[in-house]
Amino acid sequence: MAHSSGSKGNLKSGFIDFTAGSLGGIALVYVGQPLDTVKVKMQTFPHLYQGMFNCLKQTLRNDGIVRGLYAGTTPAVMANIAENSVLFAAYGYCQKFVCNVIGTEVKITPLQLTQQIFKQYGIQGLFRGLVPTIMREMPGYFFFFGGYEGTRELLSKPGQSKDEIGFVKTMIAGAVGGLLLWTIIFPSDVIKSRIQISNKSQKFLTVGLDIIQKEGVLALYNGLKPTLVRTIPATAVLFVVYEYSKKIMHQSFGD
Repeated sequence: MAHSSGSKGNLKSGFIDFTAGSLGGIALVYVGQPLDTVKVKMQTFPHLYQGMFNCLKQTLRNDGIVRGLYAGTTPAVMANIAENSVLFAAYGYCQKFVCNVIGTEVKITPLQLTQQIFKQYGIQGLFRGLVPTIMREMPGYFFFFGGYEGTRELLSKPGQSKDEIGFVKTMIAGAVGGLLLWTIIFPSDVIKSRIQISNKSQKFLTVGLDIIQKEGVLALYNGLKPTLVRTIPATAVLFVVYEYSKKIMHQSFGD
């Protein structure tokens, strides 16, 4: 009976994380879509623009706000709902699972999780079963959630839970997580964008080396500025919507 009650609680928490992640993903798209469009244009056609503001000006002049900056919003919303719902549901389940295994409360941070895995399994435990795509994403999401949770801890007062730091500090923590994520994974994002617009089947590493040889290392950071500018409000809103919608749903379900 106790096992059944625990399973229902886990399902409810998973559903809440899933739904809150979906709502956060929708908010992220509508806040960040204009500068995401600028980022992709600068990544794929760097020779056409002199910088972020030049790209933004040309896009507005040629296509307007809706067609120029919000083109592709519907598939972006669908993709972000799928990504963030699963991401945050998995994040919640992983926290609970590891905390159950090591016998602690659900407040453990990504850095603490990594230390625990390293202590028990060594360096191979951090890479076990990973395909190249996951190996590319893992550092980014480590810094994404690590930066977010670490900043929440830093901004909380002595004796205060990180869940009680308030609206503004949650936004700051979200922005820090987003800045760290994109700074870490941006070169691979540039390579991915180049592959997507190419008609040829090319290997990831080959495209990366080709960009460095022909355009220099800094070409891997084309579009970083609008990405970071976009990320600050977008991930701030993502985490605020996630945290507060999760809190409202827990209260509504009587937790």
